[in-house]
Amino acid sequence: MKMPRRPINFVPAKEGEILKLGHITCRIMEDGSRTGTPPQLPSHYIQLTQNPDNRIGSAEFTLPPNTAGPPAHWHEMHDETFLVTQGVVRFHAPDGAYHDAHVGDYITVPIRAPHTFSNPTDQEAKFFNTFTPAFYIDYFKILAEVSRSDEKMSKEKNLEVMARFATMPANEMLKEMNGGQK
Repeated sequence: MKMPRRPINFVPAKEGEILKLGHITCRIMEDGSRTGTPPQLPSHYIQLTQNPDNRIGSAEFTLPPNTAGPPAHWHEMHDETFLVTQGVVRFHAPDGAYHDAHVGDYITVPIRAPHTFSNPTDQEAKFFNTFTPAFYIDYFKILAEVSRSDEKMSKEKNLEVMARFATMPANEMLKEMNGGQK
């Protein structure tokens, strides 16, 4: 088989599409558009899908000190991973459970796993986030658009846009995290 000449994608450290989600910054590094359909494979290979476009999306998030993340939720159609690259990010789960993830720690959130995150410290925190498939990147683009004039990320706007992407509010967790009040 002849070696393919498919280009790789390089995103320099200070580039990518920058979105403001209220007080949180999102730098989109891969929106899925460069993970397109490869040429037809030889017949002896198993073709796993007919349309592998948008197989993965990725972004870097910057959380200011003492920042709450999005409302607790779960995803019906995509998996996520998180790699902490600066500071400490707290990953919240049901029943009051949480993990304080430090630089180099990695979190996998499969479909239907309720979660959210926050920065509980006085230092800025960052994480690298992946989405498979990549369609969820559009959630951040829409949230940035509807939040254009917001100083803080809005829970209500967040939940409204999440609903467009098969993402459900984790109401029991929301109640737990608000001291028993919804």
